[in-house]
Amino acid sequence: MRHTILFLRSLLFTVIMVVATIVWACVCFLAAPLPYNQRFWVTSRWNVFVIWCAKVICGIHYQFKGYDNLPDAPAIVLSKHQSAWETIFLLPNLTRPLVFVFKKEILYIPFFGWAMALLRMIPIDRKQGKNAFKHVVAHGKRRLATGQWIIMFPEGTRIPVGQKGKYKSGGTRLAIETNAVVVPIAHNSGECWPKNSFLKRPGVITVSVGKPISPDGHTPDSLMQEVENWIESEMRVISPHAYSAG
Repeated sequence: MRHTILFLRSLLFTVIMVVATIVWACVCFLAAPLPYNQRFWVTSRWNVFVIWCAKVICGIHYQFKGYDNLPDAPAIVLSKHQSAWETIFLLPNLTRPLVFVFKKEILYIPFFGWAMALLRMIPIDRKQGKNAFKHVVAHGKRRLATGQWIIMFPEGTRIPVGQKGKYKSGGTRLAIETNAVVVPIAHNSGECWPKNSFLKRPGVITVSVGKPISPDGHTPDSLMQEVENWIESEMRVISPHAYSAG
């Protein structure tokens, strides 16, 4: 019976999210002529709505830890990646508009990708290799100069709860190139919204923000090592049960 209720709640949530995506994409197209900050606000209401639906329908609540660590300065946000939840949640819930670095194929997703194309994101072609990073640096400098933050997931892909992916240094290379501080974020979203799972489980997601890390005196690898150490140690505070075997 419990599994059936979980399935029905997840199904209702998915249907509402799909419908909302289509409706919101149309609203975003109408908002396209507005100044960017207003356009960003309109677009991010989809994110707010989906997180609210996840709470009301699926029982997925959240709490912030270390929110006061968010700086009043240009920053590169480097976050743990377990789920789609954080990609939706973080956009409207930090103190500056966020710019995601993602593979350009996302822009081809009907409605969702089309709406994303109206924002100042940084889509990349991974086949371009070094030229792709030059593209990120050039656009990243412009975005930071206009008061936005860049967000990246150094593990590259969603990682199951209790596991660790390989941390890649692209985000810290960008921080050093732009002289922006790095803000590490840990969370346990995968416990409620697991990777590749239709079922959404009730619970409380903790989003923990670390203190900004200056790139001064660091190489990309040493800076990423500090980020990795903080995130992975914080994960053991947030989800001790998931790491008890380790």
